[in-house]
Amino acid sequence: MQTVGFFGYSLGAVAFFVFSLLLVAARNHTVIARWILFSTLTTVVANLVAAVQVKSGFSLQWVMLADAVKIASWSVLILSCNVEVKTIRELLFSFHVRQYLGIWSVLMLVCAVANNWLNYSYEYLFLLFVLLNLWVLVLLEQLYRSADLQVRWAIWPLVIALASMAIFDFVLYAQATMVEGIDFDFWYSRGFISTMMMPLLLVTTRRINNGAVRVFVSRNVVFYSSILMIAGLYLLMMAFAGYVINYIGGEWGTLISIIFLILGGVVLAVLLITESLRRKLKVFIAKNFFANKYEYRDEWLNLIETLETTSAESHYQMATRIMISKLNLDGGAIVKRVTDLQFKVEYAEGLTLDDNFNQQMVLLSQYCQSQGWIVDIQEYVNSPGLYPELSLDVEIWLEKKIALVVPIFIGRAFYGMFILSGHEDVKPLNWEDRDLMFAISKQLGNFLSLHEANDKLAESKQFDAFNRMSAFLVHDLKNVQAQLTLITTNAQKHRDNPAFIDDVFETVESASERLSKVLSQLRNKQLVQSQSKVVDIAGLIDKVVQQCNVREPRVQVEQSRECLMPLDGETFFSILNHLIQNAQEATKSDGWVKVSLEADDKQAKITISDNGTGMSEEFINKRLFKPFDTTKGNAGMGIGVFEARQFIHSIAGKIDVASEEGRGTEFCLTLPIKSL
Repeated sequence: MQTVGFFGYSLGAVAFFVFSLLLVAARNHTVIARWILFSTLTTVVANLVAAVQVKSGFSLQWVMLADAVKIASWSVLILSCNVEVKTIRELLFSFHVRQYLGIWSVLMLVCAVANNWLNYSYEYLFLLFVLLNLWVLVLLEQLYRSADLQVRWAIWPLVIALASMAIFDFVLYAQATMVEGIDFDFWYSRGFISTMMMPLLLVTTRRINNGAVRVFVSRNVVFYSSILMIAGLYLLMMAFAGYVINYIGGEWGTLISIIFLILGGVVLAVLLITESLRRKLKVFIAKNFFANKYEYRDEWLNLIETLETTSAESHYQMATRIMISKLNLDGGAIVKRVTDLQFKVEYAEGLTLDDNFNQQMVLLSQYCQSQGWIVDIQEYVNSPGLYPELSLDVEIWLEKKIALVVPIFIGRAFYGMFILSGHEDVKPLNWEDRDLMFAISKQLGNFLSLHEANDKLAESKQFDAFNRMSAFLVHDLKNVQAQLTLITTNAQKHRDNPAFIDDVFETVESASERLSKVLSQLRNKQLVQSQSKVVDIAGLIDKVVQQCNVREPRVQVEQSRECLMPLDGETFFSILNHLIQNAQEATKSDGWVKVSLEADDKQAKITISDNGTGMSEEFINKRLFKPFDTTKGNAGMGIGVFEARQFIHSIAGKIDVASEEGRGTEFCLTLPIKSL
């Protein structure tokens, strides 16, 4: 057998040497061609060392060292197919190659040290070569699976050649690990295996255009490569365990180790064919080692653009149509939770959900709230075990051709569901589709919540506008009531006075106009805008004071000259009346209230002062001009001073307040006089 082994290794060395001469003659100077030449020469050296060892009988460690270098060179060749480089230096310093060589060097050093410390025990070297050959198989599997049809046609001879040698050595060293020694019948056959694989390598070099192969590592490649790696590592652990059992077990050790390895293989097979394990492993790899199927930035921008540009009768209709279009389905509905046992269909298109469907939605909502899953009805029919604790009447769902149920969450609160119907050939969702649907559903949920909040806010504003209008109307009615009170108060004393009768008719006419204005506001549901006309400010002040002097303390008037200016006299009358009345209410009956008017060609200045209770600076800054904030309880509306400031500002004037608690208050109204 030694002669056969020597001849086999020698033949392998000659075959690969001839192969290297052919590569040199081809004059291909690309990186991959030059590295194939280097790998071929390392194979020549490895076969020569093995041949010499057979004859001279020196330690197998030198042969294993040469084999380790050979394995590393061919592995770097496989890795070079995924690297864009122009020089050998760039290839060796690329990330994946550098990573491989680093781990390879560490493993070689650790096994060499362990071998020397354990008195040249070869078990660790055998384990090392089991691992290195398994690594080659994983790299080859990735290379082939990730290549397209044209590249596969070019590289399949290379894959078969290197895989054949790696599998043969894997079996050789795995057996050596378990029985604590190499089977030399296998060992002497390695040279012939190497020789038979050389023509396949030659075919590959002729098929590769320009000596370059470029492939893309896909998700499925990494998935199946990971399965292969896991299987190999698992078998390696089983082999080591078998070795331990064989070492401890004595006469029965071999039998027990064989039975243990068989059981371990059965367990591995059961685990690998289990759908749930494969599914979880595939999702884990895809999530952690690859870019997403969807570009979420683009999806997000597209969704925002759709929300901004799509027109619909309601936001429920818009959200439902967006979800239907994303999945290319036929119809759908948005169902909102009213209570835990009651749901409301806000919008439906191409799908009818009657009251009998409510119980099904209750069951589904409970499941969605507890699990947070999208429910694929067809998947539920085929594999109900994937949806634990969910019990649906499948016939009802299939009858309505419902395909998917996507829960809607706003924050952590369950809002409702999108129930989507489609044709029979709807593709099942993978984990990325589900993640995208969840993201869209969450965004649409926030969109619906925002619009519902806007609807409530608009309704609240309508009520607020109505309440505000009512407050102003009541304020006007109070002024009318004050005018009529003035008549009844003075009637007993002045009923026989013709001037009083004229004032009564004038007051009634004014009250009638005010009431007409109030009725108009009620009919139109908005405040009526009064028109400006020329008003004698001095005469207006006299009328206000006359009306206010029916109560104590009486108001003193100081006027400098007549002052005519265009403004809304009715509103200004109401403002002055309110400010003077406030001054009277804040002043004791034995106190004083004064109104003065100073005017020139540019402005008129009206001052209303009293020696009443006064106000604090904080009250003036925070509450005085705040609408609907009053200190009079139910007796006041809290809009008099607010209305005064709004009116004064509307005619480009200003209102100033000076007050001190316990000493009184002064309101100063400055009005610009416009040319008539």
